[in-house]
Amino acid sequence: MRKEQHTKGWNEIKTNDSWAIFKIMGEFVYGFEKMSAIGPCVSIFGSARVKEGEHYYDLSVKVAQKVAEAGYGIITGGGPGIMEAGNKGAHLAGGTSVGLNIELPFEQHDNPYIDEDKSLDFDYFFVRKVMFVKYSQGFVVMPGGFGTLDEFFEALTLIQTHKIHTFPIILVGSKFWKGLIDWIKNTLLEAGNISPRDLDLIKLVDTEDEVVEILDSFYKERDLSPNF
Repeated sequence: MRKEQHTKGWNEIKTNDSWAIFKIMGEFVYGFEKMSAIGPCVSIFGSARVKEGEHYYDLSVKVAQKVAEAGYGIITGGGPGIMEAGNKGAHLAGGTSVGLNIELPFEQHDNPYIDEDKSLDFDYFFVRKVMFVKYSQGFVVMPGGFGTLDEFFEALTLIQTHKIHTFPIILVGSKFWKGLIDWIKNTLLEAGNISPRDLDLIKLVDTEDEVVEILDSFYKERDLSPNF
């Protein structure tokens, strides 16, 4: 009986996995078709818990507006907080405003500043993350939590290992990020776990003008194209 139940359980899992493959493929096809038609964009990451009127919300609006005015579309996770601020800045600038939404048990709901035809919904985090990495010409990382750190370190890892093209990774808010940068330098680097040139992948700034300056300088002699 025990063996029969065990076998039945694994057979059921195998069947469910087979159906999941088709769903995953469908999300990739959907995402690639929609995102490939949008053009050069910059992704903005940050906390969903930041409220309008707070410093980093307002700064995110300014950053997104300035980046959009420079000719880049804005991609966010589509939710509230910093994501909303990013889409709002793009909207105010009359630029492209993209939201890659995902259903979560808390925090996540679509914000009203995403272009109507550029709001994409995903069930799988890893499919959504591929869209950010593939179609972004830069990552602007505002203060955030685990999700923000996840996107930041994944981009660093993929660039460091040459799995994708190099693109600017810009941390905004030196006061917020200083402790992390110091730990990377004083712990990771000193332990020999990263190389000194890996630090060059990270830019730390405080203003919207600095963000655009880094993006424009980087792409002055480079093509704007998908990263893989």
